[in-house]
Amino acid sequence: MFNNAKEMSIITLSLLLCADLLDFVIGYLTVTIEPLPPVVMGDTVTLKCNFRTDGNLREIVWFRVTEGGTSKQKIFTYDAMYNTNFSHMEDFRRQEDLVYQSTVRLPEVQMEDDGPYECHVGIYDRASREKVVLASGSITLNVMSPPKSISVEAANQPARFSRYEAQNFTLVCIVTGGKPAPVVYFKRDGELIEVHPFVSAEKVENRGLLAALDNQPLISRELDDTKVQKSLSFLGPYSEPVRLDKDRPQRSYTSGAPGQEEASPTTEVIPETVISREFPRWVLSSSPMYYFNHTQSELHDGTLEVQAMLTWHLNPQLDNEALFTCEVKHPALSMPMKAEVTLSAPKGPKHSLAPSRAKVGDTVRIKVEGFQMGPKANKVFPEPLFTWTRVGGPLLDGSEERFGKVLVLERVPAELNGSMYRCTVQNPLGSTNTHTRLIVFENPRIKKETTNLKFGDSAGDVLGPSLMLLLLSLTLELT
Repeated sequence: MFNNAKEMSIITLSLLLCADLLDFVIGYLTVTIEPLPPVVMGDTVTLKCNFRTDGNLREIVWFRVTEGGTSKQKIFTYDAMYNTNFSHMEDFRRQEDLVYQSTVRLPEVQMEDDGPYECHVGIYDRASREKVVLASGSITLNVMSPPKSISVEAANQPARFSRYEAQNFTLVCIVTGGKPAPVVYFKRDGELIEVHPFVSAEKVENRGLLAALDNQPLISRELDDTKVQKSLSFLGPYSEPVRLDKDRPQRSYTSGAPGQEEASPTTEVIPETVISREFPRWVLSSSPMYYFNHTQSELHDGTLEVQAMLTWHLNPQLDNEALFTCEVKHPALSMPMKAEVTLSAPKGPKHSLAPSRAKVGDTVRIKVEGFQMGPKANKVFPEPLFTWTRVGGPLLDGSEERFGKVLVLERVPAELNGSMYRCTVQNPLGSTNTHTRLIVFENPRIKKETTNLKFGDSAGDVLGPSLMLLLLSLTLELT
């Protein structure tokens, strides 16, 4: 090895001098970008690129990385040689601010600004002025977008009411415009619903029916009333319990005092008939099991659409007038976003008829304008199914029934005078019937035309021979 300590000192000093010389020739350069938490769309963002070097600065270039990293777009350049700034932004709504040769400000960031950014720094090589030493740092800007809209719909609607079999009912909460995906949950009457993972429809149905059979083989009316009273804590002060031991009293929604209703010139309004809801053994006696499922899809602007589904066995006795709320939590929201719906069976359909006084040959339109709802609700949810039928025979066009809010009778004949039409309005929570009797008046215009037509035929029979004799005499005189 070394013969003495003097040789060792010489070698150590040589190594230090070589290291200093190498450092003097090459220099050093480190580049880092300060990390950023997720930002909300519309905020002003400042990107800071910190670098250390003992060399002379040549340039700083900022890039936005696009197309999954395959392309880089220059957004800002600082050239130390000419001490000039260059903006490469295609959209001039932004004004880049060079604070300290390493800071770029992006005002009002949008969803398209989400993604990686790179800061490239170049210094002059000490050994050669023509060479540049480069180093870079990168950061991913995460732009959050709060949800733009939220709505609650009922799946597979409109649907009929059935008292003979259990029905699965699904609420769908649609949340659009959020990024990242929001947290969606349901409440019933202000209380958070305990949900179970979604399973197939057959398993849901079998589990619900087995639960009903295990709990109560037969539901008595007394138990139903008890359950209704128990549900009042969910419904609120304006709720009206459903009594199963007697039918609801018939009500007429026409002007005037009760018992003194007058028929309109065209129609006679028949009091509403509420179909009695006799709940058989399939009605669950315990709290329902709610099944939850959600899906998400990416929209064209980079945000997400989330559909959350809540499925359970509908109990018309307890679910009527129940308030369901879909709430959304998102890091870009200061408070939850929500949408509410109140389940309600249709009642009190209000009809309008045009023309107000139908005559023979007119086209008559009977339309459902709305419903007589309580103070808690202003519309029927889920959407009801409207079915029109004629009592005692087919409709004017020969069909047995028609669907929709409006029944159109084109060119009504006199034979329809006194005919009665039934409008059945139903959704999975209940059903109601309203009858309208059509009164058709004579049309003076049609009667006059008919009279003139008959008069012309009889005149032709009388004047026909006279005209023939007159023509024959004229012919003879000319001859």
